[in-house]
Amino acid sequence: MRDLYDMLDQVARSDVTVMIGGETGTGKELAARAIHKLSSRRSGAFVAVNCAAMPDALLETELFGHVKGAFTDARSSRVGLFVQARGGTIFLDEIADMPLALQPKLLRALQDRVVRPVGSDKEVPFDARVISATNADLETAVAEKSFRSDLYFRLNVIQVDLPPLRARSGDVLLLAQHFVDLASARAAKDITGISSQAAHRLLNYPWPGNVRELRNVVERAVAL
Repeated sequence: MRDLYDMLDQVARSDVTVMIGGETGTGKELAARAIHKLSSRRSGAFVAVNCAAMPDALLETELFGHVKGAFTDARSSRVGLFVQARGGTIFLDEIADMPLALQPKLLRALQDRVVRPVGSDKEVPFDARVISATNADLETAVAEKSFRSDLYFRLNVIQVDLPPLRARSGDVLLLAQHFVDLASARAAKDITGISSQAAHRLLNYPWPGNVRELRNVVERAVAL
């Protein structure tokens, strides 16, 4: 983990695109936020979007914006997230779920540093660092032609891989105690530590849901 922190610090000093890999719950967005906070863009916005959480058409307008009248419900123009992130960072989470039809437009935006709002014939420049994240094997997706190879290489200039919690068992109790402190303070409960029996069970569980699952378990224990 110290090596990982050193790498995040080095990555933050440049402005290249970064792809963060790792299983669900390993903290990919936290890593992206760390890069942003350590970078020269820290005073700008950190704009996060989950590419798997919205329909294709809505994702396009969210990312690139639209002009008034571009579609039935477009009663006014809207600035896209790429432009909203000016001077800061845009974080594209679950990038493997980016619709194939939208990938060429994203590639064009990354190459030319401009976006074209839906329904517009004018391009708008943007100034934002791009960080993406995925828990999928994008190399396999490229081989299966469900993800464009040129977009993959454009996004994956620097790759950061987050280890699963089972590979860093020495951190389990440290993280658990941190979450106990947070949860007990939020619940206004006087819970200061973890019993030896509970610690034994925490250390002997494989944590398929990684750090997110550990946090949920601790929060539930504090609540009950």
